Amino acid sequence: MTTEATEDRLSMPLGEVMFGMRAIRRLKPDPVADEDIRSLIEAAIQAPSPSNRQPWHFLVVRDAEQRRRFGEIYRRAWWAKRADAGIHGPEDIPAEDRVARSAMRMADEFGQAPAVILVCATSPSVIDMTGVIPATQNLLLAARALGLGATITNMHPSVVDDVRALFDMPEGARVIYAVPVGYPRGKFGPVSRKPLAEATSQDRWGQPLA
Repeated sequence: MTTEATEDRLSMPLGEVMFGMRAIRRLKPDPVADEDIRSLIEAAIQAPSPSNRQPWHFLVVRDAEQRRRFGEIYRRAWWAKRADAGIHGPEDIPAEDRVARSAMRMADEFGQAPAVILVCATSPSVIDMTGVIPATQNLLLAARALGLGATITNMHPSVVDDVRALFDMPEGARVIYAVPVGYPRGKFGPVSRKPLAEATSQDRWGQPLA
């Protein structure tokens, strides 16, 4: 597929994509078409990067056994991150904390996502690891435009070696984000965000925007 074909497929207005894109943590088991996966990555690699280094590599995980095994690793990683914050089980997560409970359910179901895209940096340098962030945002925007649900997740240091071994990753490569992709069980947007005045200053920190 050419870049032009992908560009034609991503015809949803940018404002609708940006203001209606939310983290989708519940996915249907329906497979995602090859064409859609290619479009997501073609959109991702159009992103800018420092000095045009393009320090990214996208590892698409679709094999059922690989997804299952990675799902087990992800669940361990999720609980390791919670343990760092003093949360050791579901009973420690307040019932009213809907975001945390949604993320916990996703951790349990991660290996069932029809596709997982690992956004990797090709070296451990800070400039390369941060350089994949714009590409990841492009991928998420493209997913929304194609009607696919996705969200960004990351790993915990305790599972890094297991992930590298599972996928035969070369020395120096780093997984920055793991993005589950599929058709949503639920709806897109709108999203809840801080008001503009709270998130913005002009000329000096704390000075209101004109």
